[in-house]
Amino acid sequence: MERVSSDPLAPQTLPSLSPYRRIDRADWARLAADLDQPLSETEVVEIRGIGDRLDPTEVKEVYLPLSRLLSLYATSTKRLGEATNQFLREDDDTTPFVVGVAGSVAVGKSTIARLLRELMSRWPGTPRVELVTTDGFLYPNAELERRGIMDRKGFPESYDRRALIEFLTKVKSGAAEVRAPFYSHIRYDIVPDAHVVVRRPDVVIVEGLNVLQPPPAPNDVAVSDLFDFSIYVDAELDHIAQWYVDRFLALRQGAFTNPSSYFNVFAHLTDEEAVTTAMGYWNEINLPNLIENVMPTKHRATLVLNKGASHAVESVLLRKL
Repeated sequence: MERVSSDPLAPQTLPSLSPYRRIDRADWARLAADLDQPLSETEVVEIRGIGDRLDPTEVKEVYLPLSRLLSLYATSTKRLGEATNQFLREDDDTTPFVVGVAGSVAVGKSTIARLLRELMSRWPGTPRVELVTTDGFLYPNAELERRGIMDRKGFPESYDRRALIEFLTKVKSGAAEVRAPFYSHIRYDIVPDAHVVVRRPDVVIVEGLNVLQPPPAPNDVAVSDLFDFSIYVDAELDHIAQWYVDRFLALRQGAFTNPSSYFNVFAHLTDEEAVTTAMGYWNEINLPNLIENVMPTKHRATLVLNKGASHAVESVLLRKL
């Protein structure tokens, strides 16, 4: 029997009267037919995250047209800002175009964010692109321990939401320089006195699990209120679970072997022990967070990338203007 999803944004259930237009992979790929591939195969490999299967064809057919669309949005928004300033007879104070990238752990959103940074910077209208991840706005481990939520790292309450809102508010206000905390995946913690510095670029990409969360209270500001465009990376739960396990196994043989790694204790697990450990983390932490907090925000995105089992994008949903 054919499986039918209850997800209102799933391709097979997308209603005819929808705020989204659905574009099949083949139709989306044709949008790049006259565009040159700006990245070499070596550059693609360097951008690709552990477990991702990004290749030059995927870049050409999916992410090159996406980067062009984002660049068009950014330059059009800038022109609107300039026209508004002229109307108000004020000096030009256009601010960075902010793109949010959301989705599950292991779905490939970090790779997509890095890739879009490289591709968008190749377009004439958006040469300066910065990337910030919300990992830097996690509370330090000591604070998570103090609050008793270390086992809920990645859930909305584990982030310093106020600091993230303040950071993005400064970015959108046109501040000359804004600093974000730096997070080390080796240490699995915030690095004191280390920062990511943003100096009024053309575009700022903000990547993270919960960036499309609604505000916690009606009068609060949502992080996504400060976005000009947002992307949700989607896939079937079973596929994401497999990607999570595959990534854990790859990290066990790679980053986990670093003596400084927080996860060095997992480096010597057998394959069977590693799979059991990974599935434990998935079922107890990442899957509940995905179902409770991340997936419900998908409808807030401007664009949804639907991935298949191979990590390749199979269709695109784009919100109508």
